[in-house]
Amino acid sequence: MRLTFRWKLLASHLLVALFMGGVLYAYLNHTLGNYLAAEIRTSLLSEARLARLTVAKEIGEMRRDAAAAATAIARETRSRVTIISLGGEVLGDSELRPGELKELENHLNRPEIREALAKGEGSAIRYSSTLRTTMLYVAFPFTSAAGEGGVLRLALPLSALDQTRASLRTILWASLALATLISLVLSYILSNVTSRSLRTMAAIASRIGRGEFGMRIPISAGDEVGELARVMNDMAVRIEDQLGSISAEKNRLDTILRGMGEGLMVTDAHGVITLVNPAFRTLFAIRDEVEGRPLIEITRHPALHDAFKIVIATRNERLEEITLPSGEEKTVLTHWVPLLERGEIQGVVAVFHDISDLKMLERVRKDFVANVSHELRTPVAVIKGYAETLLSDLLRTKPEQAARFIGIIHNHSERLASLIGDLLTLSELESGGMALALAPTTIEGVVRHAAMLLEQKAQEKDISIDCGNLGNLPVVLADRGRLEQVLINLLDNAIKYTPAHGSVTVSAAEASNMVRIAVTDTGIGIPPKDLPRLFERFYRVDSARSREQGGTGLGLSIVKHIVQLHGGTVSVESTPGKGSAFSFTLKKA
Repeated sequence: MRLTFRWKLLASHLLVALFMGGVLYAYLNHTLGNYLAAEIRTSLLSEARLARLTVAKEIGEMRRDAAAAATAIARETRSRVTIISLGGEVLGDSELRPGELKELENHLNRPEIREALAKGEGSAIRYSSTLRTTMLYVAFPFTSAAGEGGVLRLALPLSALDQTRASLRTILWASLALATLISLVLSYILSNVTSRSLRTMAAIASRIGRGEFGMRIPISAGDEVGELARVMNDMAVRIEDQLGSISAEKNRLDTILRGMGEGLMVTDAHGVITLVNPAFRTLFAIRDEVEGRPLIEITRHPALHDAFKIVIATRNERLEEITLPSGEEKTVLTHWVPLLERGEIQGVVAVFHDISDLKMLERVRKDFVANVSHELRTPVAVIKGYAETLLSDLLRTKPEQAARFIGIIHNHSERLASLIGDLLTLSELESGGMALALAPTTIEGVVRHAAMLLEQKAQEKDISIDCGNLGNLPVVLADRGRLEQVLINLLDNAIKYTPAHGSVTVSAAEASNMVRIAVTDTGIGIPPKDLPRLFERFYRVDSARSREQGGTGLGLSIVKHIVQLHGGTVSVESTPGKGSAFSFTLKKA
């Protein structure tokens, strides 16, 4: 059981009281016992001196009067009186009859007798074999009236002294018990008074420890306890300020980590993850908690583990591109930085930057440059070749052939002009420099006008264009010219890739606050692998066949950007050999 400070203080007070009482008891028991023994000895010496005067006057002949004198003095002094000759023979004893004296041994070697003969006065405390008890003896030499010398000895049993000491011990024990009880009560009161402020400090400190940093300890005294309270209050203020700063820093760090587009991961030196941000979870498609788990449990991509081991071994930063095969392929640029503290590596910080879009843009850029170069090279080469032929005096010698060459040059120049126009349009759309003249527009009128413009081309392949029932649709908010451009591109593609005797259908339907317009054909269809890239610039499903059909390869990309400028989306569905359906959405007016 844990003892509180109050009980410890009470126990210390009680132990001090018991210790002092024990010391006092031992001192008084010893001192008073010795005092009583000294008082009895002094009193017995005084009586012995008086008795010596009486013996010196009343004893004539020692052997005759010694026994009677001893008995008479014993009655007056209430002690044992013994008269001994200078030779050590006991001549009289108040406790023995005269006939018993002969049985006593010589007393000359008794210590009190030797001391009395040597110094004129003697005393001793010793056990009496005759009376079988401890006795106090005092002795004085004397000279009888007849001139005989002897020794007068008085003795008292110390049983009375033992009884007095026992009574004294009883009194001292009772006093000690009473003092202990009083000390216990006073100690309890004093410990409560003394520990009250400490208990208050402990309670408030406990509340501060639980996070109630606004609590303060009342200061009621200027002593050490008051100084401790002031120190703890100052400490609480500093802790509150520090925790506020730490909390603010943590919030800023959490905000930064949440706002980072790059994935962040922190591990210890053994590869156990200690921190990740939301971007990391998204990048690696992780939903469970990862803190406290080894990196190898999160992802088994060998390049990640190899990079981690290299950074731990070399303690150097490392940049590396890693391809993640999860779902659609991602390319990630990783930046590994070792965490060093006092020369010891504590862990690794890794930043993951998804550069898949950059890689794709780089690929698109390269494809775009290659496609533009290819698209421009063919007509330029044709124009250059025929122009050089014309410059060789062909106009004069063969005017009919020259006229045909001029027509070819004109056609290819038209193709170049169309390509450059589409590029300029696409550039304007992508840069956001094209302003739309949005106005409420009837879908049916725009669709039928676009179909009319392509009607001759459709008739050449015996392809029917069905505009369906578009009269009941709501008005949309659109730029009529740009909307017509979208429809012409979609209808033109549908006619191009639909075999003879096929059909093209334009339909529309409401979708929430939008209207979805679809152009469906019965053409050759598009393979599924080509669908994701169909709206890229210059992308062609079948490059050779597409060029035979004419066009720049930018039509669908222009369609996508125009629809997006209107706030809509474009999509495609296709089944190879059965046809395709291109659809886009526009906002209701």
